[in-house]
Amino acid sequence: MMVVVTYDVDVTQPAGAKRLRRVARICESKGVRVQNSVFEVLVDQAGLTQLKLRLQSAIDPKQDSIRFYLLGTHYQRRIDSLGKALHIQQDGDLIL
Repeated sequence: MMVVVTYDVDVTQPAGAKRLRRVARICESKGVRVQNSVFEVLVDQAGLTQLKLRLQSAIDPKQDSIRFYLLGTHYQRRIDSLGKALHIQQDGDLIL
């Protein structure tokens, strides 16, 4: 299934910059960055659970937030874009 992951990490303190890098690395390991703090990730339910656990351990829940938008397996009909667009096939290959 396609999941859009967005995050907002408070970087007003030095520890926030470290958390931001950690969150970005976790997301980069599982998906494709489509905006600065937005990733498209293809995962199954177990993979999503694992991703959430990793991200949960990387943030300060009192200062940071992460949102998950579940687009499902027929995500192609649910994504519309303007300008340069990235497309991900169900098997995970990136097409530019």
